[in-house]
Amino acid sequence: MAVNLVRCTRLFPGAAYAYAATARPPGLIFTAGACPLGGQGRAVAPADAMAPMCRALGNLRIALEDSGAAITDVPKTTVYVASSDRDDPCCSLGQVAGFFGDHGPPGTPFGVAVLGYPGHLDDIEAAAVAPSPRAAP
Repeated sequence: MAVNLVRCTRLFPGAAYAYAATARPPGLIFTAGACPLGGQGRAVAPADAMAPMCRALGNLRIALEDSGAAITDVPKTTVYVASSDRDDPCCSLGQVAGFFGDHGPPGTPFGVAVLGYPGHLDDIEAAAVAPSPRAAP
């Protein structure tokens, strides 16, 4: 099995890790936690209840696209929210559900003590299965 680390040039370039990894065959993709980081490597709008997860979901989409997948190729997600309030991870799940729409893969929310960057309160990671290449007509 070949593993390819995906370093997304459309996301913050200073991350000390790849944004995703693909494994072929069988075409598995594992994303790193999609942080709500902007182009300067800082968490966006940490005091806003909705903006960080919105950015994290946008960053997840980019990592999937740069790995050859789409959100409809995701069979499982994990959401992390830095909070001791049980309602906070559930609030983020509403945004995740809206992002995935009718696809709606299963997911697990976790409340955690801290995440990796200052002001970093929301994070989502996903596994995906790369679509099979289409046969030429």
